[in-house]
Amino acid sequence: MSGCEEPCRGWGHCAPSPVLLLSLLLTTAPFGLLGEETRQVSLEVISDWLDAPQNLLHVRAVGTNSTLHYVWSSLGPPAVLLVATNTPYSTLSVNWSLLISSDPDGALMVHPKDSIQFSSALVFTRLFEFDSTNTSDAAADSPGKSYPPYSLAEFSWNNITDSLDPATLSVTFRGHPIHDPTGAFANGSLIFRVQAFSRSGRPVQPPRLLHTADTCQLEVALVGASPRGNRSLFGLEVATLGQGPDCPSVQEQHSIDDEYAPAVFQLDQLLWGSLPSGFMQWRPVAFSQKQGSRESAMSCQVSPLYPTLAYLLPQSPIVRAFFGPQSNFCAFNLTFGASTGPGYWDQHYLSWSVLLGVGTPPVDALSPLVLGIMAVALGAPGLMLLAGGLFLLLSHKRHSEYQLIN
Repeated sequence: MSGCEEPCRGWGHCAPSPVLLLSLLLTTAPFGLLGEETRQVSLEVISDWLDAPQNLLHVRAVGTNSTLHYVWSSLGPPAVLLVATNTPYSTLSVNWSLLISSDPDGALMVHPKDSIQFSSALVFTRLFEFDSTNTSDAAADSPGKSYPPYSLAEFSWNNITDSLDPATLSVTFRGHPIHDPTGAFANGSLIFRVQAFSRSGRPVQPPRLLHTADTCQLEVALVGASPRGNRSLFGLEVATLGQGPDCPSVQEQHSIDDEYAPAVFQLDQLLWGSLPSGFMQWRPVAFSQKQGSRESAMSCQVSPLYPTLAYLLPQSPIVRAFFGPQSNFCAFNLTFGASTGPGYWDQHYLSWSVLLGVGTPPVDALSPLVLGIMAVALGAPGLMLLAGGLFLLLSHKRHSEYQLIN
């Protein structure tokens, strides 16, 4: 699991070092863009010619000289394609009869092909559940005994047309297991809420990730499902395409500013290659209540990426349709919470948010409050020296005048 050597209390894991504090004071980088500060964003639910639930979403974000395509689907396991082109005129074509066949190669295409600058995919393959009841401090890196995982390829999903909200540029995928012999999801569901953005900003709810027009946000929530243990922890398995023989890299960034996510001083990001390329970005925190707060904050641990074979993973038709047969996959696991709580058992609720995008990942500039505090903290010694010097100078002058009079 990734993390820091000396955990601290609160949402985050690390306190900033003095060197980091000074470097951030001297250089506060603005957030980066692919080259477009605003985009014209459209959401389209692509209809099947069959009378079946509509579960293919195309998010198209058009800029002056580029287009971003996000294709989300719950055909098979939930998955998303990320495609960036260097023209504002690129389009997506879908061959439905081929897409739902046993060999969907070529069913999804972005035209013109030579305009594609970057493409990759994420597949959310399994939902894990662990029994953390007997987890000891010595085994803190282990979430506990694993129950049989839920394969997300074997979930039934809603018709997303009903949840399309043009005002917020959002769509909600809501699913539950097709076979649920224990009735764990009788009153529960797994939710994937997708939201696009036409310009930069922040959500109201924590962790308040800074988004730009080059990003799309996914919120994953588990709501109302009955756990199989009294203190169950949950996790997600996520797979992506490898870049050549290597897996994408995961980086940790640390900050001294926690204005937007109190006590969280860390930002994790997955990079598919040298910048600018595609990225995932998230804070290592999840929440056990809908109104996220420090009291309901849970840790989010991520495993190192590891190569895996395609046949070991639930297959995504849209990934196969766009990329063809692939054997170079990498996977990683996310685990939410700890046996000490807070946890899903509080209110049978869990949510975690992540940004997906292309280009340079957004970077938080230091807030005015933190800059003011740092300026006072670092400027106080200089002011004290200046005041001391003036005091000595004036004292010496008064002493000289006194000697002259007498």
